[in-house]
Amino acid sequence: MIDLYTTSSPNGFKATIALEELALPYTVHHIKIASGDNRQSAFLSLNPYGRIPVIVDRDTNITLFESAAILLYLAEKTGQLLPSDIKGRWAAIQWLQFHSCSMGPILGQRVHFETSGAKVPIAIERYRRLSEEAFAILDARLAKAQFLAGDEYSIADIATFAWVHVAGLCDFAMDPYKSLALWCARLRARPAVQKGIAIPELATGP
Repeated sequence: MIDLYTTSSPNGFKATIALEELALPYTVHHIKIASGDNRQSAFLSLNPYGRIPVIVDRDTNITLFESAAILLYLAEKTGQLLPSDIKGRWAAIQWLQFHSCSMGPILGQRVHFETSGAKVPIAIERYRRLSEEAFAILDARLAKAQFLAGDEYSIADIATFAWVHVAGLCDFAMDPYKSLALWCARLRARPAVQKGIAIPELATGP
């Protein structure tokens, strides 16, 4: 059994989608950021940075934070969501790293600056440009492959979808990125994805 500490956010959705796709039994503990749950000592003992998601795997006595690490752990635990051939495996890891180091942080900043009360034009312009560059890179990749790693759906797709989904909720323009939009629609049709983005509660916008 896995204990999942999470909330309705892109990083949280990565874990819930993966757990649903893998059909692993898990218990959700809703960490309400606005109420300060993530700054309580019990949660900080799991992740001293105070961020979600966190998993505690009771079967292995392993506690992990950072969504990319959680995705890799769940894939290795089950032997699923990572291609078995070396080329596909490293393609999946490469695109997971691209997401974690570039796309996710950039989109996080863009969401913050575009939806916060205080507008900072120079920051908004910067993160729009950087996020649109990332979208263009993903679009070019998905024009040539069904999934980011190639022919197989993987943790790279799950990580990337979680943020693209929220970008759509924030009304970021996705029309120029036809292949990315088609890929997103295919993933959104998956039952595990539909359930994953509704746990612990449905995100409806910024």
